[in-house]
Parts: sequence; C-alpha cells; structure tokens
Amino acid sequence: MLTELEVRDFAIIDRIRCHFAPGLNVVTGETGAGKSIIVDAVGQLLGQRADSTVVRAGCERAFVQGVFEPGEARDAVAAILEANGLEVEPELILSREIQAAGRSTARINGRAVPARVLAEIAQVLVDVHGQSESASLKREARHLDLLDRHAGLLGLREQVAQHVAELREARSELAALRSDDAEREREAELLAFQVEEIASANLSEDEEQELLAESRRLANAEQLALLANRAYAAMVDESGEGLAAIDMLDAAQASLERLAEVDPDQAALREAVLAARESLADLAAQLREYRDAMEFDPQRLEEVEERLAFISDLKRKYGPSVQAVLAYGLEAAERLSRLRGSEERIAELAAREEQLLEETGRLCGELSTARAEAAERLAGAVEAQMAELSMPDSIFEVAMTQREDEQGVPALGRHLAFDSTGVDRVAFLVSTNPGEPARPLVKVASGGETARLMLALKTVLSNADRVPTLVFDEIDSGIGGRVGAVVGQKLWGLGRTHQVLCVTHLPQVAAFGDVHLRARKEVERGRTTTRLEVIEDGERVEEIRQMLGSSGEPARETAAELLEESERWKARQLGAA
Repeated sequence: MLTELEVRDFAIIDRIRCHFAPGLNVVTGETGAGKSIIVDAVGQLLGQRADSTVVRAGCERAFVQGVFEPGEARDAVAAILEANGLEVEPELILSREIQAAGRSTARINGRAVPARVLAEIAQVLVDVHGQSESASLKREARHLDLLDRHAGLLGLREQVAQHVAELREARSELAALRSDDAEREREAELLAFQVEEIASANLSEDEEQELLAESRRLANAEQLALLANRAYAAMVDESGEGLAAIDMLDAAQASLERLAEVDPDQAALREAVLAARESLADLAAQLREYRDAMEFDPQRLEEVEERLAFISDLKRKYGPSVQAVLAYGLEAAERLSRLRGSEERIAELAAREEQLLEETGRLCGELSTARAEAAERLAGAVEAQMAELSMPDSIFEVAMTQREDEQGVPALGRHLAFDSTGVDRVAFLVSTNPGEPARPLVKVASGGETARLMLALKTVLSNADRVPTLVFDEIDSGIGGRVGAVVGQKLWGLGRTHQVLCVTHLPQVAAFGDVHLRARKEVERGRTTTRLEVIEDGERVEEIRQMLGSSGEPARETAAELLEESERWKARQLGAA
C-alpha cells in the first residue's frame, strides 16, 4: 500500500507530504482545490508519460515521491526489481522528477531507472480509476486470471499447465527424432566409427606418459648405458687397482675394526661404515643390472613412436588428452545407443503424446465448462452491483472463445488450440447504454461512469484482484446522495481487502472514510497553492456540512448524522464478519 506521498512544485501544489493508512482514505475539498491534481501526481509517479506542463510556474522541476509497502504484491514486485538488477528491500520508494525543460528522471529506492520500470511496478501496486486513467481491469490479458481466481479454478488450471508442459516436452522430443531420418543415420554411422576407433585403440590413462618415458630411454640408450657404467666403475674396482669406492670403504672398515679393538666406545663408527658399504654394494648391483639391460632397439623405438603418433591423432580428433578421448568415446556410445533406440523411442513418445492429448483435452474441457458456469455467475454479480450503483440498464458479459486447431487437444467436441491456461480466451464486455451492444471493456471510454463500473467489478473480484492499492477519482460523477451512500459502502468494503484512495465531492461517500484528508487552496504572496491535511472527527462534521452546501445548525446536524449512520453501518458489517 501507499504509506506516504510527497509532492513538490507540481501544478498548483507548492509542497505537500501526507500519510495514508489501510482501508478507505477519502480526499475532499472545494472545486479547484487540487484534489485530482494529487491523483495526477500519483500517475506521474507510476510511470505515466512525463509532461513538463505539470511543473509549477516559475520552478525548474516538479518532484513526486511515494513510499510503498508491497504486501501481497511483494513477490511480483521482487521479480520486477530483480529482472532490472535492483535490490529487494522491505520498503519501496518510487520517485519522479520532471524538469521544466522537458526531461524526467525516475528512481526506485534511489537508483535511476527507465520510466517503463515504474509502469511495470504500477501494474502490480496501484490501480487508478478516473477521468483519464486506465485501470488494470482494462488489460484483457488479466481477465482470464481474474475469472479463474474468482471461481477458485487455479488448482484445476495448474493441472492443465502440468499436462501441457509434459505434452510440449514429448512433442519436442518426437519432432527432433522425426526431423531428419537421413541425418540421424549419418550421425549414427559416424558415431559407430568413432566408438570403434576409440575402443580398438585399447587406451589406458597412463599409457601416453609411459610411452614418452620409454621413447626417451630408447633414443638415449647408448648414453644411458655409458653413464651407468661410469657410475658403477666409480663404486666397484674391476681393474684391480683398488681405487673404487667400495674398496676404499673396505679399507676404512679394516682400520675402524682395529680402532674399536683398542677403543670399544667407537664401535659405532665401524658399524656405520659397514652399513654404508652394504648400501653402496646394493646401489652398484642395481647400476650393473640397469647397464647390462640397456641396449639400443631401433625396432622397439619405431613401435613406440608410431603408438605415440596414433594417440596424438586420436587427441586431435576427440580431445586434448587421453582422458578426454576416453570420455568422448563413452558419450558417443551413449548417443549411438539412443539413436539406435530411436525407433522404439518414437513409438513410445507417439503413444505418450496420444495419452497426454486425451488427458489434457479432458482437463481443458472440465476447466472450460467450469469457467462458463463461473462466467455466468460473475456477470450476474457484476450487473447486480452496477444496478446498485445507479447503472440498472448496463450489461456485463464474460465472453469466452476458442480457436480450432487440428494439432490441438480434443475438447468440447472439437480439436482446439491450447496453452498452459487451457483452450479459452476470456474478455470482459460491457454496455452502459440501453440498446447498445456489449463492447470489450478495454474500449470503454474513461469517466465517472466507467469508474463506477470498475467499482462494481472490484467489489465482485475483491478477493481475486491482488493489486493492493486502488485509487478512484470522480467515481461519484453524475450520481445523487442515495447512490452515493451505496458507493461509499462499496468503497469501504473494498478497503477491507485493499487500500482505497478516493477523491470525492459527495458527503455520503466521504462519511465512510476510515481516514479523511482535505485539500485546501490558499493564496500566499500572490501565488495559489494546495494544502492536504488529515482532519479529525470534529473537523469532519464541518467538512461534511460544507460538502452538503448548506449552513446553519440543521446542516451541521445532518453532517453529524451522516457520519454516525456510516459508523453504525460499518460496525454492523464488522460484527457480521
């Protein structure tokens, strides 16, 4: 709901800041005091086309800011904010600055946004009904949702949506399988070749690294044998000259044995040398074995190089590594299996499509029948409300249409086009003049009569319509006091489920307000300006008296009686609830 509104330098408004409450907020004041200008300011706030003529004469810019609590519209608001890269916060602050030069700036929570984003937010936050405003009920795309919500059909509609999603998925896969048999066969042949090539290669993940190491050894066999022999010769004296490391350790060991005989405390030195000799002897044996085994094998080298070249070719075709080649082989095998099983899958999907078509058609038929019954009830309820609002000759219809389509679902004895909402297209039609045919609600001209029509619709659809704030301007145009009381009752009733802001000149309507605001026109330093203020009980009596257009004590008593009667009526309604 709209909790706070600030307007500066807008038309004849110098500066106002007012707070609104839940329930019915009425705005009254003398003709020309600027009541409807406040509605115009809200319209600018909600993304209407900026017009520099609204800037107060002599000022550089006009400014409007509103603070909202989204309430039940929070999820819808959050989706719009997130889609536009904006953070979701507990409060929503919308602002609009319109410069006299013609440019305008829109902001949400302090961040500049295109005016269209304000308009998107407006569709889920506020409905404005007045002389020139277009309400959300005039958006035909909403009519189906409103009918389904009002009739309690969202559960059945969700079943339809689930079946439609499954049907579309089955049809999509079926179309893909049937799209090009020749192409599928070519793909299967290619996949079969690839799978066979990779499988016959008998690759292992470590093979390439092992072959690279072997290739290096074979290519450098003579040098490796020479180096191993030199190391071995440095450890073992095969020439008998006694210069090798093992011979020198033998000499050291002999000396330490004699040392230990004289000084037993140094026996550990002898043992350390003995251990070193044994380790060196083991190392020498390994070197000899490595040297003797090392030989140059050109044939084996050629085999290794050929295998490495083959692996490199596979990597070029299927992946940057052996692991990637093996993974590609598995994926290709799975894809080949699916292709080879496509005929069975086609038959399975065709049967599934037929089953889903029958089930979806049955559900769509049930939903359409239920909608038709609900549409009659809705039309009757709206016409009854319109009669109470002094529009007895008005006609309201809920038009339901379907479109035949051979590829559609079998429903209502025909094959009908469908989507996730079913097979129906719904539009609200209305005629407010006797003898005139009902026309789409979207084409009905704006004005006080249309605002009353919207009030009738809102009253019937109050639980189905999720827009939290409703603004009515000139809704009482052309009606008298008796009907005015009915309008006030209905507006107050709407205030139980919505926040309602109503600009009115009828005292019978104003008397039902939960909050009463008065617009006053003042002249300061030769300039006309508008003030907006909340008035309390005592002041309300005087304001109602002035709206009655009479003076004296009898008029004051009539005003007080109007307020008392409205309070008694509201108390009865709350007690009945």
